[in-house]
Parts: sequence; C-alpha cells; structure tokens
Amino acid sequence: MATVNELQPPYRVGYIVGSISSGSINRRLSKALLKLAPEELVFTDIGIADLPLYSRDYDGDFPEVVRDFKASIAAQQALLFITPEYNRSIPGALKNAIDWASRPHGENVIARKATAVIGASTGPIGTAVAQQQLRSVLSFLQAPQMNAPEAYIQLKPGLIEDDGTVTNESTEAFLRRFMVSFFEYIERVLTVVPAPR
Repeated sequence: MATVNELQPPYRVGYIVGSISSGSINRRLSKALLKLAPEELVFTDIGIADLPLYSRDYDGDFPEVVRDFKASIAAQQALLFITPEYNRSIPGALKNAIDWASRPHGENVIARKATAVIGASTGPIGTAVAQQQLRSVLSFLQAPQMNAPEAYIQLKPGLIEDDGTVTNESTEAFLRRFMVSFFEYIERVLTVVPAPR
C-alpha cells in the first residue's frame, strides 16, 4: 500500500564527505555541487570525523556525538555521498559512519532516503570502484539510489577552486546536470512513499 506524499520543495539534503582530511579534494567537490544545485535543495553538512569506531557494545547506549549524528541524518529527506577511493574501496571513516547510522538493529536512519553517490580522485577512474562498493552497502540498507548519471570525477589541478568554483565549462555543466537530476530523483522518491505501519 502506498500513499501520495504531499511534501513540497525545498527538500532537505544531508551531504556526507567520505574524507576527513582538511585538504580533501572531495570536500572541494562538495562545495562545487552545492553552488550548482537547484535552489529547491537545502543542504546540511553531516560530519563524520568525530565519530568513535563502531562497536556493538554501544548498541544499548550510544555516545552523544553518535546520537546527534543519527538525528541529523534522520532529519533529512535525501543524502548525497561524496567519497574518495582508498585502496579500491570506500574510506574507513565513511564505512564507520554508515555502520553507526544503521545500528542498532531496527534503527537504520538511512533506509528509504533518496541517495546519490559521486566522488573525485586525481586518477583516471575517479572513484568508480569505491562508488560501486558504496552502492552495494546502500542497497543493503534499503536506500533508493539515483543510478544515473554516474559521476566519476578526475580532479586535475585547477579544475575546482577552493571556494567550489569550477573552471571548466563542460565539467561545470555536467555537475549542474548531476544535481538537477538528483533533485528530480528526490521528487520521484518522495512522490510515492510506503504507508506508515
């Protein structure tokens, strides 16, 4: 049984940068994406750097920083993941954050949220392997995913400035289309939602 969702834009989108490095090129990419996104999307930066390593021992009493993290995700209508690729995989800090978000059993705050995945690296495959692994995790967590357009960004020096300005017209146009597509996907996901149990 489904119900028509009466929500209207602006839509709340949490974005998670998979790198905790202060000089992260994916943080720079996130700035570009926010600048190029439709105004109907309102963004919240959901940080992961302060989360302790997940252990099941915490399931009965999560630390406050984790409770705040989960509440921030729960308040969003969609999630944008901007991830680097470490050793042909997603960063440990990002996997740790997702583990916290999905625990304890029955309290997965990622489920049913529209998601999109993008990433940048200095290499030519542009985080393709990491993104596929992240998609597998999100699929298991029942998060609807925008499957196209795919976006594997090779971030060459000067392509995106520190403030998020994209210096190449075709790359700027591509990233703008990516964010417009994400907006349209969020609308589709929110149009029909599972009825409350």
